[in-house]
Amino acid sequence: MLDAQALADLYVEAWNESDPAKRTSAIAALWAPDALGHKGAYGYAPLSNLTLVTQAKNGRREGVRFRAAPSARLRGDVVTFRWEMLLADSETVLAGGLEFLIVDDDGRILVDHPFAPA
Repeated sequence: MLDAQALADLYVEAWNESDPAKRTSAIAALWAPDALGHKGAYGYAPLSNLTLVTQAKNGRREGVRFRAAPSARLRGDVVTFRWEMLLADSETVLAGGLEFLIVDDDGRILVDHPFAPA
């Protein structure tokens, strides 16, 4: 049985990873090869590039990190979890959102639908 919280934690770790090789490896472990990610990114390379762009856009280089809230749930082939963006060295939450993932029989992400506040 898939552990929804473990998947959520690994997902966020991939988005926090700044090393391109480690990030690509984490994405390959989590996503199916033909997965549909944020903004229509297909496959590992576009997903890896997208995480790096998102990190820069959201200030990762300026001391911001992401974490999964401890409330991930699995129902059928859907995993949902809330994420938070925090200052790197504090528990101050700057923003948050919801991830809605569709996973395959092996627990790898097929589709990733992010919901962030407007």
